[in-house]
Amino acid sequence: MGSSRKLHARLFRCGVFCMVVFACGGNTAAQSRPSKSPNSLRPATQRIPAERADVARFSQRVDTALSASGPDKGFWGVLITDALTGEILYARNAGNYFTPASDAKLFTTALALATLGPEYRVRTTISTTGTLDANGVLNGDLVLTGRGDANLSNRKFPYEKKIERDGSSEKALAALADAIVAGGVKEIEGGVVADDSLFQLERFPSGWTVDDMLWSYGAAVSAIAVNDNTFTVDLRAGEHEGDAATFTVEPASDFYTIENSVRTSARGSEEKPAVVREPGSRLVRLSGSLPVGAQPRHLTIAIEEPAEYAAALLARLLEARGVQIHGAARARHSGDPALSGANGSTETILAGRTSEPLAEEIRHVNKNSLNLHAELLLLLAAHEKSGVTTREDAVKFAADFYKAAGIADADVILTDGSGLSRRDLVTPRAIVQLLNYAAMQPWGEIYRSSLPVAGEDGTLSDRMKNTAAAGRIFAKTGTVEHVVALSGYATTTRGAHLIFSILGNNNSLHAQTADTVLDAIAVAMIEELGPAPAKKRKK
Repeated sequence: MGSSRKLHARLFRCGVFCMVVFACGGNTAAQSRPSKSPNSLRPATQRIPAERADVARFSQRVDTALSASGPDKGFWGVLITDALTGEILYARNAGNYFTPASDAKLFTTALALATLGPEYRVRTTISTTGTLDANGVLNGDLVLTGRGDANLSNRKFPYEKKIERDGSSEKALAALADAIVAGGVKEIEGGVVADDSLFQLERFPSGWTVDDMLWSYGAAVSAIAVNDNTFTVDLRAGEHEGDAATFTVEPASDFYTIENSVRTSARGSEEKPAVVREPGSRLVRLSGSLPVGAQPRHLTIAIEEPAEYAAALLARLLEARGVQIHGAARARHSGDPALSGANGSTETILAGRTSEPLAEEIRHVNKNSLNLHAELLLLLAAHEKSGVTTREDAVKFAADFYKAAGIADADVILTDGSGLSRRDLVTPRAIVQLLNYAAMQPWGEIYRSSLPVAGEDGTLSDRMKNTAAAGRIFAKTGTVEHVVALSGYATTTRGAHLIFSILGNNNSLHAQTADTVLDAIAVAMIEELGPAPAKKRKK
């Protein structure tokens, strides 16, 4: 499979080179509008001549999949193009709006690579405007300043096949606490402050729901993101029916109060744990039941106040290392009056942490569809390029970029960076145009390789295994209620290089069933479609 992957990569790069020659005339500026060319994507209504037998076979398989009971009630958009010629091989509702779910991350990660560059890194610091005396007493506050690093966690790099962790969930923050102690701090006269003022305080993008805010995929957005702005409750059944279930919290913290009324039910009975937290509350209620002998349930719960949580956690870590803290743990947000005073004072950096290169972060974002990370990439790209600090301005910045990248006007309406917003709308045509644009950039191979591989890794690791599509499709998945998506690059068994987007909306299908529909279309694409036939020479 390794040699096959390398071959696919070489073929893809060859295809990219051809597209650069024919479509761009060598111009790969990140935010310039590609010049029009014979390779530019044709309108979605223009089709390949009917005499192509491979296209006819594929079309019939798509019609069969989408006309079956269940999928037939949904709304489907499909666009498949030849990556080398730009010819449209199949189009269905390609110019219509669809909710893209996490396929919106295709836009955000392309924006980040084009704007920030693959080697971009984020620096998180702990500083003070006070003084440290010979006895280790810090006269002032200790300030943790977040600048958008989404990996203040125990996540391992580089990414290989699946998310891997190493050590405790507060590992990154603990390392900073160790550095503070090693630097001689023994006592803090002030408090521990977490400063996330790089961006305006807007924890949740427009279009997210109350249900989202409880779970890890809906974690609040902040320039400080410790452990993905989540904590985990490990819930365990008792030894006997009727016993109270027990739980542990990681990272250990008293920031949230856990009220547990989960009971142990009969062996073999249904697992029925439930979690409730009202918006803005720090009380988490656990209820329901777990049967005797059940595996522990890992409930990853989102944190609504990331900076406040980070300050409290850092204070606890320092105290555990013997540091005496006299002041309170607190947050400092954009607009805080204390910022004006701090900006006029001399700051001393006591500890710091530099993130992995952006290219490595992009792999995690796309392979595993990390919402918080995508939101931070959107804000970082807009801030670094134009200095904006609000989500509204970041969204406008992104919209201007997509137009400059050659995306059809009004084909992209995104209100967040992750696709969790139910207000997002894109067309399959826009996604294919974006993918075509990305393939022509110097970072195009980094982008393509960041996408899940069918049957191998990321969100596609368990899909299309033991089919012709395994290892041949590099694509972003997307799922929210009533929405599924799959868009990316493919190499068919007959050697065709394709760019495609498949979107399904208004479906009442269970997520796994809906994915099966997408996979059937993807496998048909791989099995049936071939390269464009050689054109006859003119006499």
